[in-house]
Amino acid sequence: MNQEPGGTFLIIAGSPVSLVSFRGHLIAELIALGLTVHAAGPNLPPDSPVRAELERMGARVHEVFLNRTGISPLDDLRTLFGLVGLMRRIRPDYVLGYTIKPVIFGTLSAFLAGCPHRFALITGLGYAFSDHELGHRQRLIGGLVTGLYRQSLRFAHKVFFQNPDDQALFRRLGVLNGTTPSVVVNGSGVDVDHYAPRAPAGRPTFLLIARLLIDKGVREYAEAAYRLKAEFPEAHFMLVGMLDSNPRSIPPAELARWEADGVISYLGAMSDVREALGAASVFVLPSFYREGVPRTILEALAMGRPVITTDTPGCRETVADGVNGYLVPPRDVDRLAAAMRRFLERPELAISMGERARQAALTKYDVRQVNAVMLKEMGFSCSSDASM
Repeated sequence: MNQEPGGTFLIIAGSPVSLVSFRGHLIAELIALGLTVHAAGPNLPPDSPVRAELERMGARVHEVFLNRTGISPLDDLRTLFGLVGLMRRIRPDYVLGYTIKPVIFGTLSAFLAGCPHRFALITGLGYAFSDHELGHRQRLIGGLVTGLYRQSLRFAHKVFFQNPDDQALFRRLGVLNGTTPSVVVNGSGVDVDHYAPRAPAGRPTFLLIARLLIDKGVREYAEAAYRLKAEFPEAHFMLVGMLDSNPRSIPPAELARWEADGVISYLGAMSDVREALGAASVFVLPSFYREGVPRTILEALAMGRPVITTDTPGCRETVADGVNGYLVPPRDVDRLAAAMRRFLERPELAISMGERARQAALTKYDVRQVNAVMLKEMGFSCSSDASM
């Protein structure tokens, strides 16, 4: 049964900018439904541009302490108590947390504060669950995170996943207790109007957009670029993204060598990637990170770019192999280079596959469609005229 309009909704993020870039349309939709929306996350001081944008949209913003990557129990207790205090002040009827710590501590806090409707959104499992040989520290973190998920999600009324592999893994690990409903949605969605299609670049140009992590397949992309540049000197290989504090980040010296060799054109981090996508003919993401559904792939599809990505959770859902791109095994430079070579030998593929990529974005990944599913599953009717 649909909820009556009105009430208070709290959304909790680990990264403040994602409240606008990934959840802005959802927040706008909730406000259009008549809800009072509160947004909480770290690093949201009074002079924050993200805070100003959220307030312009009509949300009420709260800065909370949350150390996104740390594993300090004292820090996590501070986050838990801070969220409980916030919820007791604003008394939300609905709480939605997304990414690891907002899901774990947001759901626990919502239960402790007596919030009547508690939801969690799993946007990928990340470093602790990556599909490669795990070191001792990573196994320890993975076990800790699994246990925390298991304890917190038993208090959720519904859990959203962005791909079926994550849902199946949580069931296999006993994180979902069998009574908590769960739903798979098509990623975070993409604004297909904002990411409008453009004609592909005349020069064969590949682009990878990601945090510069080993697990994102950045090294495999660079190695494939070295091989192909020797065969096709006119080919161009671009890289966009920020160096990360993650222990598996690409070392700056390695990135500098790729640039010095004239193989990779590094464009740095970009808040708006449309110009980079417009300059590319093919998007590449050889990730073996446990993705939800990579937003960068959705943006590339929306702009009519064929995608080469890995046959791994969260990535495989976005590509019909040979239709709107190619799927390759993770960490297989030979297969990756072979897929990229097809576009160099047959440049017309970028146009035909790009058209089908855009169609996939329209039919499956439009943010309005994704949000409509979430709103319905949370008990709301979707308003068609909400806008950011």
